[in-house]
Amino acid sequence: MKFFDKEAGLLESLFLLAVLLVFGAYLLDWAIGAAVHSRKPRAVPDLKGHSLTDALSELSPLDLGLREKSMEFDSSVPIGSILRQDPSADSIVREGKIINVVVSEGGQAEIAPSLAGLPLRNAEMLLRENELGLGEVQEAYSLRFDKGLVMGQDPKEEASVEKNSLVNVTLSAGMPPVGVILMPDFNRKNVAQAQIWGEKDGVSVSVSSDPASLFPYGVVLTQTPDPDTVLQSGATASFVISGRLGNAPLSRGMRMFSYRIPKGGAAESLLRVVVQDKYGEREVFNGLRRSGERVAVPIEEPAGVSVHVKIFLNGILVEERDL
Repeated sequence: MKFFDKEAGLLESLFLLAVLLVFGAYLLDWAIGAAVHSRKPRAVPDLKGHSLTDALSELSPLDLGLREKSMEFDSSVPIGSILRQDPSADSIVREGKIINVVVSEGGQAEIAPSLAGLPLRNAEMLLRENELGLGEVQEAYSLRFDKGLVMGQDPKEEASVEKNSLVNVTLSAGMPPVGVILMPDFNRKNVAQAQIWGEKDGVSVSVSSDPASLFPYGVVLTQTPDPDTVLQSGATASFVISGRLGNAPLSRGMRMFSYRIPKGGAAESLLRVVVQDKYGEREVFNGLRRSGERVAVPIEEPAGVSVHVKIFLNGILVEERDL
């Protein structure tokens, strides 16, 4: 009998525990429901096109939260602006609700390739390979580029641009006719050459110096205007030259830079070598070379100045080196 009495007591305890659990769950559900329904209903504002900061300013007074769910490319919506939201605008929600948003990364970015020295057809093909398009084509006289070759572009090479953007180019119309004065490229040349040119073509030459330069005295560091700019007779060309003083000018070293055109590609490739130092960039080689051919280019290297070399093949930056 004692065994059955114990079993009956255990069943009663379990039954009582089950009743208490059900009652507790009911009370908890009632409390949660009461808490939720005590929150005021709110209409979700339209956040599309707003920045995250502006969206927070709109949601905070409504006691609504904000969460950035993801980011997507969309050229029609500025970077950092909201593309979509969930719940949608005008939905009725309770205070405390989190609004999830997708934010724009703007248009997908591409790097504008270098087109300098390419024929127009090759430049257009290179732009297509980089998911860009050819924009306006203009012509201008040039002392540096043969007729029909690209001499300028906008946006500039290596600029970050949106996918499918247009790149405007300027083609060389060849050497200028008699009477048209173009600005030569005097960078890294002696200013005496610029002064002789100015006297011959009737252009005033203004010179200032940089005493901190490590180049020999008189070497042109920068010039205004840029090379191939059309000038009127009587115009002024300004030059900043090295003003380094001393018993003897610092001799400029010459380094032989070597590069081999990769084998297995096109029969010929357009090689362009650009040197970059503290005074800016300058082109030291631009020409067609055969597959597998080794090209040696002499590069001036002043003592104490770091020189960086960029190598372009068919307008694409393929290698960078420190000299």
